[in-house]
Amino acid sequence: MLPELADLLATARVVSLPMTTRFRGITVREAVLFEGPEGWTEFSPFVEYDDEEASAWLHAAVDFGWRAVPEPLRRRIPVNATVPAVPAEDVAAVLARFPGARTAKVKVAERGQTLADDVARVRAVREALGPEGRIRVDANALWNLDEAEHAIHSLAPFDLEYVEQPCATVDELAELRRRVHYMDIPIAADESVRKAADPLAVAEAGAADLIVVKAQPLGGIHAAQRIVAAAGLPAVVSSALDTSVGIAMGAHLAAALPELDFDCGLGTVALFVDDVADEPLVPVDGSIPVVRPTVSASRLDTLRADDERSEWWLDRVRRCHRILEHGVAL
Repeated sequence: MLPELADLLATARVVSLPMTTRFRGITVREAVLFEGPEGWTEFSPFVEYDDEEASAWLHAAVDFGWRAVPEPLRRRIPVNATVPAVPAEDVAAVLARFPGARTAKVKVAERGQTLADDVARVRAVREALGPEGRIRVDANALWNLDEAEHAIHSLAPFDLEYVEQPCATVDELAELRRRVHYMDIPIAADESVRKAADPLAVAEAGAADLIVVKAQPLGGIHAAQRIVAAAGLPAVVSSALDTSVGIAMGAHLAAALPELDFDCGLGTVALFVDDVADEPLVPVDGSIPVVRPTVSASRLDTLRADDERSEWWLDRVRRCHRILEHGVAL
């Protein structure tokens, strides 16, 4: 059952976390934390998302805070380093924040940058990781079909593990996959799963070799589990730049999947200056534990968002709760 709005607001804490570097165009990440019967949980849709989309994130928060998690099949989750669209000379410093990571996800196709910038950044990652390191690139659907094909040709010499969401539509992904098949570089779908009306359409169209799943945007651990099972494709569990609480949600999802062939994008707490947890879920020896972190009251106070931003977020919770009241299956 969906908890009453008053029960959510009674424990709601809005936090503002400064970041070590700009990522997705932001330098501060905001989130709402709630304490449910199962422990702390998180609601942190990006500010540009409308209420309909954001309501899935509130569904996920309720799922994690008011419902028992699935039985874990593993106790630690291997994670990748995440390299924002930084200059090549800054790559080594970013990677140093992910000790032991054998895989790096590199952001490409940043607005205002060029393919040459992407190539230089990926080259720097390859030099830092060595020949045995794994590199995946993420374009966040910002290339058109021809740009994606050209970019993959340019980045192929760096031995890519896969290319994540190179184009926006399922049809484009399917055509791109056909065009680059001979290079044996897999195509992964992210936005075509988490932002789609039908998250299974990309799998049914044969438009991807694997899917990227994120617990919050997909409505929670249990909903994401169902999508992975129905898609029948290998899955990478990733995060949406969450606090340690949201990362814990993703870690419990990863722990419950029968197969986990890829390192997961659950190391991004390393991109924050501070975190809400007493022991932040930052990578140690390339992995994070499957735990519910202890949330520190003193950290919540220190990281508290100002009154204006707090009220903005709490009003968003109210609106999304109204959407869920019309029909929710937890």
